[in-house]
Amino acid sequence: MDATDQPDEIRGTAQGTAPVPLSVLDLVTVGAGRTATDALRTSVAISRLAESRGFHRYWVAEHHSMPGVASSSPAVILAHLAAHTSRIRLGSGGVMLPNHAPLVIAEQFGTLEAIAPGRVDLGLGRAPGTDGATAAALRRTDHLGEGADDFPQQLAELTRFLDDDFPDGHPYGRIHAVPGPVQATSPGGVQSPHRPPIWLLGSSGFSARLAGVLGLPFAFAHHFSAQNTIPALDLYRESFRPSEVLDAPYALIGVSALATDDEKEARRQVLAAALNMVRLRTGRPGLVPTPEEAEAYSFSPMEREFITSWNANVIHGTADEVRAGLDDLHKRTGADELMITGNAHSGDVRLRSYELLADVYGLPTARPGQDAPAGPDAQA
Repeated sequence: MDATDQPDEIRGTAQGTAPVPLSVLDLVTVGAGRTATDALRTSVAISRLAESRGFHRYWVAEHHSMPGVASSSPAVILAHLAAHTSRIRLGSGGVMLPNHAPLVIAEQFGTLEAIAPGRVDLGLGRAPGTDGATAAALRRTDHLGEGADDFPQQLAELTRFLDDDFPDGHPYGRIHAVPGPVQATSPGGVQSPHRPPIWLLGSSGFSARLAGVLGLPFAFAHHFSAQNTIPALDLYRESFRPSEVLDAPYALIGVSALATDDEKEARRQVLAAALNMVRLRTGRPGLVPTPEEAEAYSFSPMEREFITSWNANVIHGTADEVRAGLDDLHKRTGADELMITGNAHSGDVRLRSYELLADVYGLPTARPGQDAPAGPDAQA
């Protein structure tokens, strides 16, 4: 594979007045009084809006044992979204590689590639996406550190399954991920021209350096590790070596941002999302509370301090205010793409946020013949 074969599958094109391509990160959040079905309806509505308005890609994150996050099975959700979209790139942001056998991931994403040819990204992380006890149940081992330490070896194994190129004599040499390249070697077989590009995800320097050394695209979790963003991006760029995948670095950052029709409503919504994080960080995970519940909640001084720190990295307000915050963040980081996650109790609020951002950046309007996405809460 030549580096010139991949740019359209990795690099996006900025639309409207956006400084870089804009994308969506979805945690499939479930609000109090809502169900996982409601949350998935929201995901469909946002993915359709994102596609119609020129967002570049739509990723789903893997999390476990969190009542307010219904994204434990990214591959299943992505298959569902593929059935409701036709052009936007779909991917994992990410699949937590140590939680799964590499062969299983290769099979799942080979299947997704067959469902949505040329539209699938495989983003990989090395964290568990949950607490230690849940990670142990997922991996059926208490030696959790081994999975993270073995990440480069697991990544190499997964890559070989995707490319079907284990060397002669390798124990897995006669094992094939299907759907995959082996089908082209069978009588009458035809090789698919696409293979999901691998992205490395991170919130520190480990994956930044590894992505650079391997010449892979890199996604940084600015939305929960803002203090490490610029050092990690610098490390990625300094470590980068051209590869068959990329001839130059390409880095996106995940950004927590919520736009509403007035500033006061934005503050109410992010307070509720922050209360959800307080509960998660103190071992009390639950559904995303309503803004009314958050306003009535009696925060301790320590919780108030956490809220202030957490919301300092959430860009929120009117569309103009969020645009200014995103533009400033791009200038400070030099990110090649901004992937926006908008967390709120209501699906309609989340959908409206992406609509406002598309409008304020002058992104393309829905193409002729396309219906506007229905409001998810109206379907609940």
